Amino acid sequence: MDAHISQEDWVGRAHKVLPAGGFGNFDPNYVIREGQGIYVWDENGKKYIDFLIGSGPMVLGHGHPEVLEVVQEQVAKGMTFFANNARGIELAEEICDTMACADQLRYVSTGGEADMYAIRLARAYTGRDKILKFEGGYHGMSAESLMSLAPDILQNFPLAVPDSAGIPEAVRDNMLIAPFNDADFMRQLIAEYADQIAAVIVEPLQRLIPPAPGFLEALREETEKHGIVLIFDEVVTGFRLAYGGAQEKYGVTPDLCTLGKVIGGGFPLAAIAGKEPIMAHFDKVKVGKEGFTFQVGTLSGNPVAAAAGLKTLEILRRPGQYETFRSNGQFIIDSLKRHLSGAGIDHQVVGDPTLFDVVFSPQAVTDYRGTMRGNTDIAKSFNQKLRDEGLFKSDGKWYPSIPLSEEDLQMTDAAIATAAAHIAR
Repeated sequence: MDAHISQEDWVGRAHKVLPAGGFGNFDPNYVIREGQGIYVWDENGKKYIDFLIGSGPMVLGHGHPEVLEVVQEQVAKGMTFFANNARGIELAEEICDTMACADQLRYVSTGGEADMYAIRLARAYTGRDKILKFEGGYHGMSAESLMSLAPDILQNFPLAVPDSAGIPEAVRDNMLIAPFNDADFMRQLIAEYADQIAAVIVEPLQRLIPPAPGFLEALREETEKHGIVLIFDEVVTGFRLAYGGAQEKYGVTPDLCTLGKVIGGGFPLAAIAGKEPIMAHFDKVKVGKEGFTFQVGTLSGNPVAAAAGLKTLEILRRPGQYETFRSNGQFIIDSLKRHLSGAGIDHQVVGDPTLFDVVFSPQAVTDYRGTMRGNTDIAKSFNQKLRDEGLFKSDGKWYPSIPLSEEDLQMTDAAIATAAAHIAR
């Protein structure tokens, strides 16, 4: 039995079999034993209020009884089939009814896969090669996506900077990089390369940064004018900013969107959804061999994930869910502003009440380079102190959730006050 093994021992074992001692995600010095509701416990038994929530999907908390019930029911009937299943079809119907751009969808297992296929689909549809993305935008781990995600050296736009070894130089030649929220630069860049650009891919809320008024509208206008596919990466924002995602919140409809996190209810599930003429390139009968975009996945449309996603979406549709979601997030935003201002610390709270973080800078943040002006040493110290005080939070963002109680929020407020005083010393 391994119940007696300490977290420190697990960390040592991990370093022997995992590069850098981890899965490549969160700080590998934390090994999580279990999650229940809005709490997680590490292998030493320390309890945390969970503001990581699996990097976003657990908006209902861990082990929601209604989700567990449908998961257990489906597991008893079969875990995966590599064939159509009713739960996957039902979930596709709900997503297509909800997302403004979605006539049809195709499942994959991760958001990164969805973004990769969306880019490939746009190239198949347009017959063009270049992709425009925005500096600092995260779209998974494909070669295209790892261009100018988090560059340390700032190049002149539109030159792309690879963020990983192992990416062929040729990938850079087909990537164009623009600053987020700069509509004028975007227009000039599209005008110059219009007949070469297959797609523009964008997080409508880029990591944490909201779109400037009119920016997404201008992007939609320019892409439509030049026959360029507009892809909204809604892996994070889908069913989070609103039930209909960023498309609903901002009132701008792309040609394709990618979804993940919430739609799987905590299980691996993602999707590419969009307009039928573009999605038709997944159908060889409709587009022929030359236009066909090949896509399969062993777990695509997994019935257990689809059942969990369906129940999660059903619960989110109930009255008051999004009001509670936003109220919980706004409480934490107000707490951050109050305690950091009271401690005399320069800061900006950036994002939406459903997804946000602090940038320790006196200047407003409107793009990736604005986030780079933040004091990362203060941020690391602040976030570590929050974890010491029992808040399980990443260095990148706060993920609030619906089940947070008044007691949880008050404990969070106290932890923020302690962390603010800590970094003010």
